[in-house]
Amino acid sequence: MEIEEWFGASKNNEDDSQKSSPLKSLKIDLDYYSDSIKEISLEIMAEGLSAYPIFIAHQHVVNVGELILDHVELKTNWSINASTFEELVESNIIKEDRKDAFIKKFKRAQDFMCLLVIVPEGANFVFYPYK
Repeated sequence: MEIEEWFGASKNNEDDSQKSSPLKSLKIDLDYYSDSIKEISLEIMAEGLSAYPIFIAHQHVVNVGELILDHVELKTNWSINASTFEELVESNIIKEDRKDAFIKKFKRAQDFMCLLVIVPEGANFVFYPYK
């Protein structure tokens, strides 16, 4: 899923505009973080940790991955944790029976960041291009 799909076509009601607000701030933060995330993504692959780096975007504490960009410290809206496909499978966030499908959909990590975006309504994977 592309991040733009999360914004979707507005149905012109207040609930939709309030729900999309956090994702708009995510887009701003991702553009700001882009170079740092890409550098870490390339390091994860170069060091042989994983061919599938995944970043967790969140606004509250999460217990997966390693915090790399702290929204409090950086005075932004979103924090980013670095993780890998393998860690998310081990944590059962990606189910065993979905591994192959996930890898098939995984976009080139040199061009796109793979994000697990966690919001109060749930979580979803999105791919967002580096700037």
